[in-house]
Amino acid sequence: MQTRISSVAPQRSGGVATAEQGMVMLDGPDGVAISMSPEAAETTARSLLVAAEEAANQRSAEAHPS
Repeated sequence: MQTRISSVAPQRSGGVATAEQGMVMLDGPDGVAISMSPEAAETTARSLLVAAEEAANQRSAEAHPS
């Protein structure tokens, strides 16, 4: 997968997820909103956790280069 770095500053606040009528609704910053099936939400959640851990490790490695 190709990595693209955006010139826009990353959001500092997270989204809020709710369950409505068997769907997962995610309301994010700047009016971002998405609805997902429970399965898609679970897959997204796992992917976000993995990516968040990787990004935190990258930041840590940049702060403490060998």
